[in-house]
Amino acid sequence: MSRPDSYRDIRDFFMINFNGTLTDNTNISINNRGYRYGDYLFETIKVVNNKILFWEDHYFRLMASMRILRMEIPMSFTMEFLQQQILDTLNANALQDSDAKVRLLVNRAEGGLYLPTNNTVDYIVTAEELPYDFYLLQDEQYEVDLFKDYYVSPDLLSTLKTNNKALNVVGSVYASENDLDNCLILNTNKNVVEALNGNLFLLKDKMLKTPPLKDGCLKGIMRKQILDIARIIPEISVIEESISPFELQKVDEMFITNVIQGIVPVTKYRKKTYRTEFSRSLLSKLNTKIRLD
Repeated sequence: MSRPDSYRDIRDFFMINFNGTLTDNTNISINNRGYRYGDYLFETIKVVNNKILFWEDHYFRLMASMRILRMEIPMSFTMEFLQQQILDTLNANALQDSDAKVRLLVNRAEGGLYLPTNNTVDYIVTAEELPYDFYLLQDEQYEVDLFKDYYVSPDLLSTLKTNNKALNVVGSVYASENDLDNCLILNTNKNVVEALNGNLFLLKDKMLKTPPLKDGCLKGIMRKQILDIARIIPEISVIEESISPFELQKVDEMFITNVIQGIVPVTKYRKKTYRTEFSRSLLSKLNTKIRLD
């Protein structure tokens, strides 16, 4: 099927689910509002042998995010409907018995400039194979530093998973140029908010600490799982509190979380090196929780 030159091919996967139609030849218009204005939300989801991990949390985060952006939620967007769209996409890519990363993308439909002409949405589901099931703890050295060229705004929009990721892209280039594995992001109040690709946790003695959402960190799905697990460990106290850069060299452990990698222990920040015992214990509890759910 021919398409006008104004259309840009974004197909990175074999079969894509576009508004419920499975196709290997999907294009996106340059007038797409996600492409033009970042008017777009997404969920990155880990699937193990057709089991969608933390699906309820992903679903409710997406619905809440759509409301914040004043997108119209279709009546068909039930948890069961979107779950089936994901499973259909996995099956179309022969990934139903594999471990996969799924992206569920929602953008406001075409029309208008900054002011949209309507609030209806399109959705796309993509899937790609992952090389491992559940979560593995990496034994490699993992060094981070602060990225201080640009700052996150401590507001509600910063907690959403959108494609407005210029800071993360530039920060990743900076990390690569400086032989770092990752960077930590600051907000405009100069508090440490998160890493470039995940939420941040610090352990000092028996106190586990992570930045609060009001500081502008992503409302991470894995962040929620770690908080839930840690809060039932009798000897651990958990707090959501602003983190000063000066704290980073005083803690015992530091780790980063996201739904694809699980827990990534940081081993070095400047001249400070960290232990990883708690991270290992937490990862074991996370994998146990997944198997039991």
